[in-house]
Amino acid sequence: MKYLSKEIFGNPIENWLIAIGILVGSFVFVKILYWVFSNIFQKITSKTTNSLDDTLLRTLKKPITFLVIVSAYFYSVKFLHFSLNTESILLNIAYIFIALGITSIISRIIDAVISEVILPISEKSETSFDNHLIPVIQKAVRAIIWSLGVVVGLDNIGFDITAMIAGLGIGGLALALAAQDSVKNIFAGIMIFLDKPFKIKDRIKIDGHDGVVEEVGLRSTRIRTLEGRIVTIPNCTFTDNSVINVTSQPALKVKINLGLTYDTKEDDMQKAINILQDIVKNQDAITDDYAAGFNGFGDFSLNILFMYYVRPESHWLNTQTLVNKEVLKRFKEEGLEFAFPTQTIYKKEI
Repeated sequence: MKYLSKEIFGNPIENWLIAIGILVGSFVFVKILYWVFSNIFQKITSKTTNSLDDTLLRTLKKPITFLVIVSAYFYSVKFLHFSLNTESILLNIAYIFIALGITSIISRIIDAVISEVILPISEKSETSFDNHLIPVIQKAVRAIIWSLGVVVGLDNIGFDITAMIAGLGIGGLALALAAQDSVKNIFAGIMIFLDKPFKIKDRIKIDGHDGVVEEVGLRSTRIRTLEGRIVTIPNCTFTDNSVINVTSQPALKVKINLGLTYDTKEDDMQKAINILQDIVKNQDAITDDYAAGFNGFGDFSLNILFMYYVRPESHWLNTQTLVNKEVLKRFKEEGLEFAFPTQTIYKKEI
């Protein structure tokens, strides 16, 4: 027993054996903990309907067992006696690893919640923008958590955190100024995500462009114009300009001015009006709110104003084409002539 009282580096051998026993015991406990995770908890989680608990179990095993070993190291150091400087270094190592272990656990829990709960919900939405935004938010949250973890760890070992944060603030400001356009577009994209002024396959009008939304990204939105061209629009354009969502309208108004020749009789004018009303009355793509009437005398024609509304789920251009072709056909069958600019010259003999 006298042998155990001999000192090595200022500590009795007995204390060294106890400290080593704490470390060895922690490794044995980790093995038991791994077995419990793999054989008991895994069987329990496999019977549940959601995958969140399976992911948490799989991802938290390593950081939890790591914390057990680091905690054992911490208590081993505290059990022994060293010089103030040596003890400070050994404990600082423990503080850093404990901070990193706790940070890893928090980060993995949030990652699992986003991946297994939030992301599947966003995948069911009609826009792909959610799928772009969620991973970015996930990375940003992860970066913030790890930054805070590092800051807390450094604070525990005596670093001046105030000066570090001030330096990071200046660096962040310089980075923000250099990438202000990209940042502006990203924040505008987030506003589109939150406000949802339109969705995929909506027809919109913005900044002189008229087309159907094909993709909503984090920095830009792509629309296919009525001419078939793909136009990429920076997201900040949507916050700086008014957006007209044509698809959200109850119906699309079509307004046509038809001019018949001046030799058209009154009965024929009424016949033309009846034909127009009859054409749209039989169209499923057109609402019941339509009108046609003799609305004025032009310079070279008798004018008929014709208005109808195309249902939002219908293709307005195809519907308008069908109506126009039917008007042309029916007017020709009834002998109704469209007017065109004419000029009559009266010649006076002197």
